[in-house]
Amino acid sequence: MFNQEKYIKEIEHIFKQFPSYQQVGSIAYKEGLETMKEFDTVLGHPHRKFPVIHIAGTNGKGSVSHMLASVFMKFGLKTALYTSPHLLDFRERIKVDGKMISKEDVYEFLTMHKSLMNDIKPSFFEITTALAFDYFAKQKVDIAVIETGLGGRLDSTNIVSPWLSIITNIGLDHCEQLGSTITAIALEKGGIIKDNVPVVIGEHNVTTKDIFEKFAAERGSKILFSKLYRFKDIKLSDYELDLKGDYQVNNLRTTLTALYVLSQNQSFLSLVGKGWSDYNIKEGLKTAAASTGLRGRWETLNKRPLVICDTGHNVHGLTVVFSQLRKQSYSRLFSIIGFVADKDIEKILGLLPVSSYFYFTQAQIPRALDAKLLAKRCNSVGLQGEVAISVVEAIKKFKSVCKEDDLLFIGGSTFIVAEAIEFFEKNENFFAK
Repeated sequence: MFNQEKYIKEIEHIFKQFPSYQQVGSIAYKEGLETMKEFDTVLGHPHRKFPVIHIAGTNGKGSVSHMLASVFMKFGLKTALYTSPHLLDFRERIKVDGKMISKEDVYEFLTMHKSLMNDIKPSFFEITTALAFDYFAKQKVDIAVIETGLGGRLDSTNIVSPWLSIITNIGLDHCEQLGSTITAIALEKGGIIKDNVPVVIGEHNVTTKDIFEKFAAERGSKILFSKLYRFKDIKLSDYELDLKGDYQVNNLRTTLTALYVLSQNQSFLSLVGKGWSDYNIKEGLKTAAASTGLRGRWETLNKRPLVICDTGHNVHGLTVVFSQLRKQSYSRLFSIIGFVADKDIEKILGLLPVSSYFYFTQAQIPRALDAKLLAKRCNSVGLQGEVAISVVEAIKKFKSVCKEDDLLFIGGSTFIVAEAIEFFEKNENFFAK
């Protein structure tokens, strides 16, 4: 019988001994593939037992990963999905056909390889990557969609030999690890391009286009820029998506281009068989969030008053999010925002809507930027608001003054969104009380 207490104890041990980048930031970042390769060798190279679609990018890789996984499921394929970060439970990172890995499987893996982990000291991300690959192999999946964690070239997932590589876009984020220029970051992300493996580029500019074309030429890889290809004029209105947000047009275009490339792969077509159809593609895209459990992408948490959250957390992502926010209809705009301490908020301040009243807050993690410091910096550029010591307090403050036609936006970091989702799941009728 499964022992919940032992499971919790083991998970707490892992988080304590091998802290995640998500929780503590750059001190958890481990450069290089040596440890991952050693772990993988002990496991018997499980990632070689199933075909892989490998996805990197500053923004959008999560949405593209879930769109593809949903379509593959509609094709009838037993589909694995490995993504990060998680919102509420780290098991969200590892799914087969939209279902999280079981606690039993997690516990078995961690206890079986505990001595090895204490010996080689992998990072938290290396542990979850090894766990995912091992689990997918044991589940005998037909195909796996694997998202990089941070970067590409030295990312733990980059031991795979994929059928297709995808780079969604390049923006300035995680500069401490990846470099402070678009060129440097593109060189890191481009490291997932493999010899003779086609690559799809979601968004590009002159600089990144040159870098990716050079990578592809050196490695004999066919390269397709989705903004220049057959789906370049695609509109969100052409497809019914349950993933909302104006920015999804780029992810839709990238996904459709990726599917086109796969349609030229005979091994893939043999795997899919009669499951390939335009209908299944549209149905997969229509139910991407529902079938894979993706949360926090322009997600509505309440309707009256309207409460929207989004996990956009860097300049590239927040530019699009706040642009869409300004297009919404409302009587008054309120925003609950918080960031991690290592985020360069100076570049973000100019994006925040001056028409909003803000609740400056912080997530309940060590990495969180102090809410008072955030408020002071935002006040200095003319943004109006007040401090709330937690996301829950901020939501309660909003409730005390809101009207039905107001709009509340919640975001700034994944952690802020996660705490908001958790609150509304536990308090479904909060605004009706």
